[in-house]
Amino acid sequence: MAPDIDDLDDEIRGHLAISIKERIERGEDPKAARLAALKEFGNVTLTRDSIQGVWRHRWFNAAEGLARDIRFALRALLRVKGLAATVVVTLALGIGANAAIFSVVRGVLLRPLVNRNEDRLIYIRQSAPGIGAENTTFSVPEINDLKSRITTVSAFGDFSTVDFTMIGLGGEPRIVKAGVVGGSFFDVMGLRPVLGRLLNAQDDGPNAAGAAVLTYRFWTTSLNSDPSVIGKTIRLGPRTATVVGVLEPSVPYPAETEIMANVVTSPHHLGATMVTSRVHRMTELFGRLAPEASVEGARAELTSVYAALMHEHPEAYSAKARFELSVTTLRDQIAAPARTILLVLLAAAAVVFVIACSNVANLILARSVRREGELAVRAALGAGSGALRRTLLAESLVLCGAGAVLGVVLARPFVAMVSSYAARFSIRALDVTVDASVLWVGAALAMAAAILLAYVPRLPSPHAPAGLGLATGGVRITPGTNRRLRMFATTQIAFSFVLLAGAGTLVATLVSLQSARTGYDTRQVLAFNTPTSVTGLGDPQAIAFYQEATRRIVALPGVEDAAVGSFVPWRDAGSMGPGFQFAVEGYTPADGEENPRGQMRMVAPRFFAVLGVPILAGRDFTDEDRRGSELVTIVSQSVAQRLFANGDAVNRHLTWTDPVFSIYGKPVPSRIVGVVADVDDEHVVPRPAMTIYRPTWQMGVAGRLFVRAAGDPYALVPAVTRVIRDISADQAVERAATLEDVRAEVLSPERVNAFVFSGFAGIALLIAVVGVAGVLAFSVSARTREFGVRLAVGSAPRHLLAGVLSEGVRIAAIGIAVGAGGGYVLARGAARFFTTVQLPGAMPIIGATAVLIGAAIVASLMPAARAARVDVLQALRSE
Repeated sequence: MAPDIDDLDDEIRGHLAISIKERIERGEDPKAARLAALKEFGNVTLTRDSIQGVWRHRWFNAAEGLARDIRFALRALLRVKGLAATVVVTLALGIGANAAIFSVVRGVLLRPLVNRNEDRLIYIRQSAPGIGAENTTFSVPEINDLKSRITTVSAFGDFSTVDFTMIGLGGEPRIVKAGVVGGSFFDVMGLRPVLGRLLNAQDDGPNAAGAAVLTYRFWTTSLNSDPSVIGKTIRLGPRTATVVGVLEPSVPYPAETEIMANVVTSPHHLGATMVTSRVHRMTELFGRLAPEASVEGARAELTSVYAALMHEHPEAYSAKARFELSVTTLRDQIAAPARTILLVLLAAAAVVFVIACSNVANLILARSVRREGELAVRAALGAGSGALRRTLLAESLVLCGAGAVLGVVLARPFVAMVSSYAARFSIRALDVTVDASVLWVGAALAMAAAILLAYVPRLPSPHAPAGLGLATGGVRITPGTNRRLRMFATTQIAFSFVLLAGAGTLVATLVSLQSARTGYDTRQVLAFNTPTSVTGLGDPQAIAFYQEATRRIVALPGVEDAAVGSFVPWRDAGSMGPGFQFAVEGYTPADGEENPRGQMRMVAPRFFAVLGVPILAGRDFTDEDRRGSELVTIVSQSVAQRLFANGDAVNRHLTWTDPVFSIYGKPVPSRIVGVVADVDDEHVVPRPAMTIYRPTWQMGVAGRLFVRAAGDPYALVPAVTRVIRDISADQAVERAATLEDVRAEVLSPERVNAFVFSGFAGIALLIAVVGVAGVLAFSVSARTREFGVRLAVGSAPRHLLAGVLSEGVRIAAIGIAVGAGGGYVLARGAARFFTTVQLPGAMPIIGATAVLIGAAIVASLMPAARAARVDVLQALRSE
């Protein structure tokens, strides 16, 4: 146990008393004796502290010293409030951005799923890269074959996405995205209900009663968490279903659905096409690993069985399509779409943090140069390098701690913004909240920054007084300090260049997408979703419904024309897969070549006129092209030019040969009656379009309504909706938007990408400009006497102005060169892991260079003007 401090004081006083008494007994004056005893003993306070240090652990002494230094640092920083505020805000931006993005990365990529034993849950995907199909899904016969032959998977769960018109649960008829699932789905997925029950094996089969489960998000947002929904009956298209439960909060994969229903609710799922056709693919497949089975083992067995199926049914697997099967864990599959963008965001935030630290390091280094006199005095009085470094560390801890606190406060709105952005790639981002991880990340970044900043300044040496500036009050910059100041400024410019070039690439891409000519009249055409497949109307009734609807809508004031079709450009992209194979009269594929593949679209008469697509040859569809009449077709210009001599396609015949049509018997040729200009409704940047149009009145399929307006298109929405509801009260009318706005909505991810990364680049540029301005301002301050001498011997002020400006441009040029080289190496390295990484083009690089050079000139103007206005006499007297 350590002695009491009072005992120590008594011991010291006793020792001094004995020493004084001995001196007095030797004949010394009492006052002189006391002074001599104190001188012989030494500094009482230091001796007492030294003895206390022996009693306590050295870490306690170090902590006490650090606390004392922190108190000193607080008082010192209060005298330089501007510098302290700049450092704190700069660090807060870097720490807040990194903490927020790390929270989202953790929530999306690292947080476990709620699914029971999620590590045993796999996702099985079939794709056909040869025809550009990333996910072809599975057919029922394929799933049945896998179930009967696979042993490493204990159970399979199937999921099909279907749009239903739902009537019930209050409100008007609405289109809901639903998952049609088998009874084993929820058990395989390891999910539980929060209310009622989930679907099970008793809900399978054509004789089961219709049953539906609500997703948690739909239940809470649309139904206000109403517990009385259990047991209520709803209508899904032509069928009814009873709400039996509410699903627990979980990741909605593979689609963000609002309800999940059993197979009997979808007549299509009970039809012969769905049950027997091996090429009718629309079902996603999940599996739960058998005990002792691994993902690698299941992948190997599934791949082997899949190869056997392809060999047994070659007609269902086109050689050109190169069908293949992949197996991943569900968590990896869900995280995959967001992984790249989140890692890029994390890298961008890290770059901002590096730039912020470089800028702060410049400020701290400049402050340390001004404090060299103070540090030199402390060193001369006996302070060791450890004590001086501890003083600097205390100051850094105060600044970085304050920056971390402000950064954590900023992290909350940052998390909200980043989450809404990341939700475009993974729905898990919507559930991310600010938690303790933000505090830990903020503290870790603050500690790293504090340690870095504490070791940036050069410590003075007590053995080199000439270099300490003790003899003068002027500021002296040593070559080493000057190099470090410019190194930090160059680092900021280099990283800013990388961010600016990347943001410029995204902006250039967005401008290119927005300026591309689509071939449609996008501004005056209004599109509605009115799906016939879920109205409950049969084909003849559907045709009559659309004919009557377009007739009444055309008669509305402000409507120039109206037509129906099966596909809203860009919004419905991908819904028809990679297209279907077909053959045309007079064209024979070369040896080893398959029949061409094209997209099928159903359109009514006047569709091309409504959307502004010119007919190049032949005629449009008419009301006479209906069921029972000659089968007719219109083709796009690319089909005519590629497959017919001189592009003469009119009155030639076209036959669908894709295996998916084999269920309907022998294919019947249709006569080509027209050729229209190419319009690519799948891609926002148009490509040559192999499109075949069929008449809606013959096929009985539409689902989309298009109205050409004479004035404001949106002013027609209420009237059009009222007309449709007058004809069919149960018909849903949703997603009214002009084609211009539909295209803008499709482009919104690119627009948000450009905005987010431009924001990062803007923050980096602002910090870099402050850094360059700070370096030059400090340089001018330190060189005041030099500038005075130069002016005194006849140098013109403009030469000083040009010199400082050129110094700023030189720093920027070196930073740009370093950033370009480093960015190139980084991009090449990242391309090994991310296939979408590409180098920026010439324009983004030129733009980033111009912006940084311009910013450097702006940052240099004030220091340069100050250098040119130096007062000669004052400068010469300054030292």
